[in-house]
Amino acid sequence: MGYKVAVVGATGNVGREILDILAERAFPADEVVALASSRSLGQEVSFGDKILKVKTLDTYDFSDTDICLMSAGGETSKEWSPRIGSQGCVVIDNSSAFRYDADVPLIVPEVNADAVVGFSKRNIIANPNCSTAQLVVALKPLHEAATIKRVVVSTYQSVSGAGKEAMDELFSQTRAVFTAGEVVTKKFTKRIAFNVIPHIDVFMEDGYTKEEWKMVAETKKMLDPKIKLTATAVRVPVFIGHAESVNVEFERPLSPEQATEILRAAPGVLVIDKRENGGYITPHEAAGEDATYISRIREDATIENGLNFWCVSDNLRKGAALNAVQIAEVLVNRKLLNKAKQAA
Repeated sequence: MGYKVAVVGATGNVGREILDILAERAFPADEVVALASSRSLGQEVSFGDKILKVKTLDTYDFSDTDICLMSAGGETSKEWSPRIGSQGCVVIDNSSAFRYDADVPLIVPEVNADAVVGFSKRNIIANPNCSTAQLVVALKPLHEAATIKRVVVSTYQSVSGAGKEAMDELFSQTRAVFTAGEVVTKKFTKRIAFNVIPHIDVFMEDGYTKEEWKMVAETKKMLDPKIKLTATAVRVPVFIGHAESVNVEFERPLSPEQATEILRAAPGVLVIDKRENGGYITPHEAAGEDATYISRIREDATIENGLNFWCVSDNLRKGAALNAVQIAEVLVNRKLLNKAKQAA
């Protein structure tokens, strides 16, 4: 039996990536519908070897749709996800709108797939923040082995995490620098070309940004509420791929060799760690790939039971589109979709 799948936000970076991944992974869909706002009506997007014409979200009937992959921003999700869920269609939402709702599971399949059953309360499943998704994929097997006490993470996040306008701004600013033109800043608070910006999302009262807070809250919800985590989130002039420098303190000893062996066996992880020139992964190599890559695994001798590592992933894929499709695959493989219809 095939399923009917709707992709909301199909004309955006993540929406297009979702369509590509559904086709790549041969998701068992009899029909895929591309949806967006009325201003995108009639636009065309590719799905495998097919071309889909975009329909409007405002007038679409979800009553015969099994899965809605929502990637249209938090405000749209807040308005539409509950409505869609009430019609028996399971919403897998890429925004932050429902991540911290106790009745909505927050899922990375390699980390907490079993928690997906909680979707039946509202027919909504949340996808985590892109920087958190790759982090918890790496932390989960290490936590099982030696119990994590504390994590210090600094991110190096690509502009694609801020959308197409951000990518365009990096491109236009870079061109302006080389042609001695005017460097125009709109999307970011500072020039991003040949620069780094220690500011992602809004500032909170304690001095942290919302992006940094998300990493703390989401790691606790998905992995373990006892884990202490502090983050510094930085935007860098890279188009695709988030990187993270991660320092972990464990309750029990864990050598770099043991950690390497554990990570090599972990789902969704690829270890590329040769202690030589170029023996590590950068965002450039990770772009277009599904894995979370780990490099530079080494002891932190300044604390007891401490390790450092470097973590890189394609933020549009594992950080968003791929993870959403993997959640949909969990629903299919565990035969949970019929329950959604019955509950509606």
